[in-house]
Amino acid sequence: MLDMSGNANKVLAKGIVERVGLSEGVLVHKPAGKDVFTLERPFPDHINGISAVLEALTDKYHGVISDIHLINAAGHRIAHGGEYFSGSVLVNEETKAKIAKCSALAPLHNPANLKGIESMENILPGVPQVAVFDTSFHQTIPEKAYLYGLPYSLYEELRVRRYGFHGTSHKFVALKACNMTGLDINNSKIVTCHMGNGVSVTAIKNGKSIDTSMGLTPLEGAIMGTRCGDIDAGVITFLQEEKNMSVKEVNAFLNRNCGLLGISGLSSDMRDLWSKSASDSRAKLAIDIFVYRIAKYIGAYAAAMNGLDMVVYTGGIGENDWDVRLDISEYLEFLGAKIDRELNEGLRSDKVISTPDSRVKLVLAETNEELVIATETMETVTKLNAEK
Repeated sequence: MLDMSGNANKVLAKGIVERVGLSEGVLVHKPAGKDVFTLERPFPDHINGISAVLEALTDKYHGVISDIHLINAAGHRIAHGGEYFSGSVLVNEETKAKIAKCSALAPLHNPANLKGIESMENILPGVPQVAVFDTSFHQTIPEKAYLYGLPYSLYEELRVRRYGFHGTSHKFVALKACNMTGLDINNSKIVTCHMGNGVSVTAIKNGKSIDTSMGLTPLEGAIMGTRCGDIDAGVITFLQEEKNMSVKEVNAFLNRNCGLLGISGLSSDMRDLWSKSASDSRAKLAIDIFVYRIAKYIGAYAAAMNGLDMVVYTGGIGENDWDVRLDISEYLEFLGAKIDRELNEGLRSDKVISTPDSRVKLVLAETNEELVIATETMETVTKLNAEK
């Protein structure tokens, strides 16, 4: 929860509800200036989970507001907006219908996102809600970059194309890094690397996304914690034939059993892999492949934009793993990128990490997707009120 009434955008509380619909649920509530509150109990559905959140926010001891009716608006991160949404929008019946239509493209996310919206409608009727889409920033990608080598009829009929994700993060850190370096975002060639359990790389030319590594789904692109990233499409039919796997089994396998976890056989967490890398060749191999794939995408996007002014590292790995930043940056020396090794080592906060004579700026920029969602929500609701 954020207080957007002033210029400081004050964070009142952070939190999460996990394992909704399972027998053992947990709510973690982190109020600013107070002890963390944890509640362990079943949350049968999203209404129950959001009700628990609102109770925590208004609790006598660990709450941050006195009444839920002080909430002026609610923002929702929606995974997939298809081609319907090129920006954030007010939630209404038409919006919900389009989010539902995109559920086939994001079956693990959009239905849950929609339940969150409907739950808020039940608990706080009349409070405006805003949908902020992971895909909207990438709607500027040109046709030559978003179409696959499939019959065009599949695009016309089913809208099979590259959509991209992590849009709120890529947009936020690109602008932030420009502010840090003095680079004009409207006259620049930037590659942003969002690296966490999910990983995506985006080419941003003159402030607009022109290509991105994730595709129709978040499965495409660089290898990730448990997702395979780019593979030969023939692998899918091969697994179905040789392993007698169903469509659902293959989908679950590629999303949950591959990537860093699959290669190393140890963990999807980069920290675990580094701790074993000196003695375990597969842990080291997983790291090497991860770094190599990111570097390849950066090089490809430098070619796509006919140049490169800046590379931005963000996300859990990008912000905290200086060894990964170093290894990727060393691949970019042919572009004139030079990383300041001493400055980079141990760094976990916003900083320009390239040397003064580097032709490509290298920047660590902490992302804040929650702030983007809150800002987009406030701007959408403010515009609505002004039009009344």
